[in-house]
Amino acid sequence: MTGVTDLDELVEGCVDVVTRPSLQEKLRRGKPLTVKVGFDPTAPDIHLGHTVLMRKMRQFQDLGHRVVYVIGDFTGMIGDPTGKSKTRPPLSRDEIVKNAETYKKQAFKVLDPEKTEVRFNSEWLGALRADEFVRLAATYNVARMLERRDFKERYKAGETISVHEFLYPLAQAYDSVALEADVELGGTDQLFNLNVGRDIMPAYGLEPQVVLTTPLLEGTDGVEKMSKSLGNYVGVTEAPGAMYAKILSISDDLMWRYYELLTDVPAAEIQAERAAARPMASKMALARRIVEDFHGAGTGAAAEAEWSRVHQQREAPSDLRAVALAPGRYKPHELLVRAGLARSNSEAVRLLRQGAVRRDGAPVAAGDDLPLEAGASFVLSAGPARFVRVEGTAGGSPPRA
Repeated sequence: MTGVTDLDELVEGCVDVVTRPSLQEKLRRGKPLTVKVGFDPTAPDIHLGHTVLMRKMRQFQDLGHRVVYVIGDFTGMIGDPTGKSKTRPPLSRDEIVKNAETYKKQAFKVLDPEKTEVRFNSEWLGALRADEFVRLAATYNVARMLERRDFKERYKAGETISVHEFLYPLAQAYDSVALEADVELGGTDQLFNLNVGRDIMPAYGLEPQVVLTTPLLEGTDGVEKMSKSLGNYVGVTEAPGAMYAKILSISDDLMWRYYELLTDVPAAEIQAERAAARPMASKMALARRIVEDFHGAGTGAAAEAEWSRVHQQREAPSDLRAVALAPGRYKPHELLVRAGLARSNSEAVRLLRQGAVRRDGAPVAAGDDLPLEAGASFVLSAGPARFVRVEGTAGGSPPRA
């Protein structure tokens, strides 16, 4: 570990640095820093949006610092109110534990497992006595809590704010106390929570942690933050072909942000590639790179060859899944759900309105009827990466009347 000379590298790409002089002083001491990052396992999968933060964690690891990956099995049962317009329902203990195991496995696609210390925050939060929780609550006041944007907006609008939601930033802050964190990393939407940790640490006789935030990655729609619930995500365990196709579906402008946040390509090379004005070639190179980062050498080229075969030569995917249904006439939204290309009718209708649904390569509109004859079949697709072959068979499920 080299110390203060690492400062510029560690803050590069960060949105907030609270504060740079504090980090410089901690590095000057020449001791490995304890770097804390918390993840609440509210969903079973990690997507590329999560990896922006994990790449910064990996930087600290590579420079010899102690990185503690905190799985919020306790805080997840409270529910992070960040960005929520109403009280967020807490997850059950079983859901938390199941999701946490998946998180651990997927995180090591980015982090070095030999250098990652995994801790569950129920270890210290679950052990707090009632009087210790009262002491924790006494380190902060309601006025400061209501400075938080989502709380402030909900309060002005007369929306319900449950008392337990105030406990979330305090519980997350106590993670920093328990670990005696030197640095805490998080996305820009976590700035308030991270600063609460910085604020309360002196009450426990500790030096305030440094707070670093990383940008939030837009999803494939280019509008909303990447999120599985919005369907605009690229999962780190998705098949190479699906991952490649989703990357190719992003806009030309968004591509450069993905280059900056998801790759190690130097800024000068990105600028040169952008100046070359060959967006499709640049996007294909990006997709190959990201696929190989998560699936290994050669997988990007193989995914590209398959994509070319399907989208340029108009052939069906080589690993096409078959769905058997009874002959009849189907409404497109019903067929999408039955074929497993949409989780609900509402999602299916959204895909149809977006023009994302095709039958044998031809667009399908919401008002169409899709006939299926006995012994016949067609390829149904939703978006750039989801395909099935629908087959008419007497053993299938008939359409609703």
